[in-house]
Amino acid sequence: MSDFSSPEFPHARKAAEHPEGGASGSAAAGREKLIDGKAFATALTRETAEQVRAFHAEHGVTPGLAVVLVGNDPASEVYVRNKALQTHRAGMRSFMHMLPETTSEAALLTLVDRLNRDPEIHGILVQLPLPAGVDARRVTNAIAPEKDVDGLGEVNAGRLALGLPGLVPCTPLGCMMLLKSAVGKLRGLNAVVVGASNLVGKPMALLLLNEGCTVSVAHIDTVDPQALARTADILVVATGHRALVTKDWVKPGATVIDVGITRIPTDSGKTKLVGDVAFDEVAPVAGRITPVPGGVGPMTIACLLRNTLTAAKMSVASPDVF
Repeated sequence: MSDFSSPEFPHARKAAEHPEGGASGSAAAGREKLIDGKAFATALTRETAEQVRAFHAEHGVTPGLAVVLVGNDPASEVYVRNKALQTHRAGMRSFMHMLPETTSEAALLTLVDRLNRDPEIHGILVQLPLPAGVDARRVTNAIAPEKDVDGLGEVNAGRLALGLPGLVPCTPLGCMMLLKSAVGKLRGLNAVVVGASNLVGKPMALLLLNEGCTVSVAHIDTVDPQALARTADILVVATGHRALVTKDWVKPGATVIDVGITRIPTDSGKTKLVGDVAFDEVAPVAGRITPVPGGVGPMTIACLLRNTLTAAKMSVASPDVF
């Protein structure tokens, strides 16, 4: 199951600790401050592929991932196709289901039920958001918990809240891997998560709590989130508001994980990606920091592949966990 002691990925951890390029950000920050998520994700995917080969050799089973996209949003289509490409590169089978915008909730639930019963599929991901009129919660919970590689169903969310092994949401899982590579022992540290979404903020807070951190969550009703953030040894920001966190939010020497990603226009007429953290002013204050791009982003797909392998192993070794 998805925990942080087994399996270990030593090469991925080494890649993040000793980046050889690929992470962006201000040179003034110093490369030693950057947590290189791109390098970590590349090494993690390579090690996952090695484990896929070993798993297939032992059990004759190739992990299979089904991805369902409803609608024709161009950005989502690119993202989903990239997932399929990475799945193949990791030696897994990819099953793509591209459905029209007019797909009914009933038809989508019927597809999910069929995928649940397909023994060749070990992981199911329904790309969010879903069209108006389709209940995302109902669809997510229709996915069999042992195939819920996005970790968003209520069974896996409950297991995470109770500190039990389960399939953990990919982005928080990636953040935790990067934190453990950068900080090492987390027990006893003060952690603040800015943002309380079901996708990132809440599961991130639970993961940190399960690692022995003292955890606070800043959300829309928090009276003084800036003051709260300044108490953090570990600051995770996931709000969707670009450059929200400035240097005045950050305790000197804190480790900062920026989950946000927003595309903005530049003076040249092109666009660029920025995070929720004002990188150029925060980086000199922080002890370690993830850049955008090249930080958390690449970890999401890498952890999706890891969760798919975990689900496949569970289908062979522990089919009755849920």
